[in-house]
Amino acid sequence: MTVLRGFAPWIIYAVVSGFSDDAWRWAAVAAVAAGILLILDDRRRGVKPDAQILEISAVVFFAVVAIVGFATDSATFHKYDSVLSFGWLALTAWVSLAIGKPFTEGIAKREVPQEYWGSDKFRHINRVLTSVWAVAFTATAIVVWVIYRKDLGDVADGIAQALGFILPISFTNWYKERPDADDDALQQGS
Repeated sequence: MTVLRGFAPWIIYAVVSGFSDDAWRWAAVAAVAAGILLILDDRRRGVKPDAQILEISAVVFFAVVAIVGFATDSATFHKYDSVLSFGWLALTAWVSLAIGKPFTEGIAKREVPQEYWGSDKFRHINRVLTSVWAVAFTATAIVVWVIYRKDLGDVADGIAQALGFILPISFTNWYKERPDADDDALQQGS
């Protein structure tokens, strides 16, 4: 699934930061490296920067996390890194909508033939999908923050974070497979 490729730096960060209490700093470095490799690979294949919004956003976010992580000894920062991650993803999605470049468009362009990219239907679909992702990221950031503040534990946190991805992925799959999805512009891989 193409959407998972765009989230690779976030997945790497989640996995590596789980190794120990101090691993999050190096996880951020690994996420930056993964993001840069994805961007360079895409550029080699002719993918334009406007189709790399998610990857560029990840590199910026994790560079800041790494800098803060190595410049300070803040356990508080690490405690809220999931909230910050989902908040940053929400900001990325909302800003991409505001500037007219929904981040899902870049993902879809990797699988949808170029002849559909300029269609109103293609643009509409990606505005809807990015809006759903933006709402999901925003809601997840809020829910995870409440879980941390109320000290509801790692299980609740894990479930909330998983749902923060599972629900918009499920919606994306459903939306592109709807019965009225009769032209190729709807058959996206985003």
